[in-house]
Amino acid sequence: MNRNLFFVAAALFLWGFGEGMFFNFVPIYLDLQFLLNKYEIGLILGAFGFFMAITHIPAGRLADRIGRRPLLIIAWLLGLVSTLTMGFALALPLFLVGLFAYGLTAFVASPLSSYVTAARGKWSVGTVLSLTTATFGMGMVLGPVTGGWIGDHYGMRMSFYVAAAVFVISNMFIIFIKRQPVDNHDPDAPPPGLRSNQRFITLIGVIIFSIFAMYIAQPLTPNFLEGVRGLSLSQTGLIFTVGALGNSLMAIAFSRVNPRKGFLFAQTFVILFALFIWKGTALPIFALGYFLLGGFRAARPMAMAQARELVHESQMGITYGIMETVSSVIFILTPPIAGLLYEYDPMILYPLAIGLIVVSIVVSSIFLPRKVSHA
Repeated sequence: MNRNLFFVAAALFLWGFGEGMFFNFVPIYLDLQFLLNKYEIGLILGAFGFFMAITHIPAGRLADRIGRRPLLIIAWLLGLVSTLTMGFALALPLFLVGLFAYGLTAFVASPLSSYVTAARGKWSVGTVLSLTTATFGMGMVLGPVTGGWIGDHYGMRMSFYVAAAVFVISNMFIIFIKRQPVDNHDPDAPPPGLRSNQRFITLIGVIIFSIFAMYIAQPLTPNFLEGVRGLSLSQTGLIFTVGALGNSLMAIAFSRVNPRKGFLFAQTFVILFALFIWKGTALPIFALGYFLLGGFRAARPMAMAQARELVHESQMGITYGIMETVSSVIFILTPPIAGLLYEYDPMILYPLAIGLIVVSIVVSSIFLPRKVSHA
């Protein structure tokens, strides 16, 4: 591993630790601190997804034109400031300012993926993209259980302050990465535009449906565990920690798998997540479900690796930006739908998710582009 990948990995590990302290608890915090109902929480999570979505394509295009390092540093600093804002907020409007500003930091995804892809050396694209998922996930192993303990003993607001302190150290690491040259195509032989790249368009269509299917049961599962299953914050934090461990281990396990096959296989784990949360009655079963939810995280680098092999190097940033925007649009639309369904019947989300993912696997196996190299 070269020095740049080391510093990125260290920064991501610490970021995962800090984010894990509070992010999964936000739906519960909105419920307990601001007394919102589930539909209102779903709307807020959908709005959070909107703020994630609007930045990816501009960030990807900027990464292709001015380089990736400046955008990474801006994202890390914005994450620190927005976390402090959420911690300081005593009223809902200021908290939402911090929350939505934190959503804007999602623009880091495409420059980050572009940066590590360019810095990968002899590693495959799938392997290096899985590295970012794995190191972030390793940090989140400790974050949720720490945040749950802090919430039970000192109040959930304290988790934001501790997370911000961790983010300060994470910022120090990201500052040390080196700048990369900007990739350019031959002006006399430009690559085909992405809109005319039919294999890429097909891939996007498959991913839209698969992400929706895998995500529909996720947004309000923290509330389900707390409100329906009666778990404490510490118990919920332990489950989130096991889930983070699953994210990391599955990303490592999938890192050398053929991206097309890995994407198909990862979806089966999300089926098991929905099944165990739906039918489970004990903490270990819920924890196992969240561990298997790591398939959702593992699917992301598998999709990215397939997309990378369909486009020119000079289009890498905008390609990753489009991919992240597609994901974020799903994150906008899905939580309000989940909130309405939850208000009707909290149990309905899980069999619905299982059915949709089964359809998604069939659709993916038929329409995912074939003969994609993962070297």
